[in-house]
Amino acid sequence: MIMDYIWAFVIGGLFCAVGQVLIDYTKLTPARILTAYVVAGVILGAFGWYKPLVDFAGAGASVPLTGFGNVLVEGVKKAVDENGFLGVFTGGLTGAAGGITAAMIFALCVALIFKSKEK
Repeated sequence: MIMDYIWAFVIGGLFCAVGQVLIDYTKLTPARILTAYVVAGVILGAFGWYKPLVDFAGAGASVPLTGFGNVLVEGVKKAVDENGFLGVFTGGLTGAAGGITAAMIFALCVALIFKSKEK
């Protein structure tokens, strides 16, 4: 049980460390790195390589942006199986709807609680 937490921490930390190295030693902007993480998750999920990582590392692999890309792929796969080609367009949002909704609700709550300031 404790090893599950340790592996989640290690794998999640590696994702963060790679992102930090990319920020420090390349001219990539954070937005491009975040996009690359999502695309990497999509590619790994499409080939079926991300699922074993999630099974091994749990939240350490499912919570980072690569996990979001994997959720998009899984949603598309399921929707294509159920609806055919139309699932390509609807599956990603259906699969990630819970996470997107939670992010929007949390953002609204923070916006209502705190007052924004100019820099």
